[in-house]
Amino acid sequence: MIIKYCPPLMFVMALVGCVSSPPPQQRAQKAQVSVSRTLDMEQLCRAEAARRYNTGPEKLTVIGLEQFQASYEMRGYTSRKEGFVCSFDPEGQFSHLSMR
Repeated sequence: MIIKYCPPLMFVMALVGCVSSPPPQQRAQKAQVSVSRTLDMEQLCRAEAARRYNTGPEKLTVIGLEQFQASYEMRGYTSRKEGFVCSFDPEGQFSHLSMR
């Protein structure tokens, strides 16, 4: 009698084990950097982007500093709506500029 009910019970338990919620979406953290360091990073980002896009730094818009595990990113765009991302190392030193 136990054998008769055991396979359906095992089947239900196997289905319950397969159902799971999706993993939580990872998001960047808001950076906890000093104001003076953030301004330095913004100036570096503007200077590099201005050089790359052959334009003046005042024609660039830089928004949002995001912190990742071992880096920082600062996004921005030109007056022609061309996007870019400046990357910085954990100490806040400029790493590279990505054009998007």
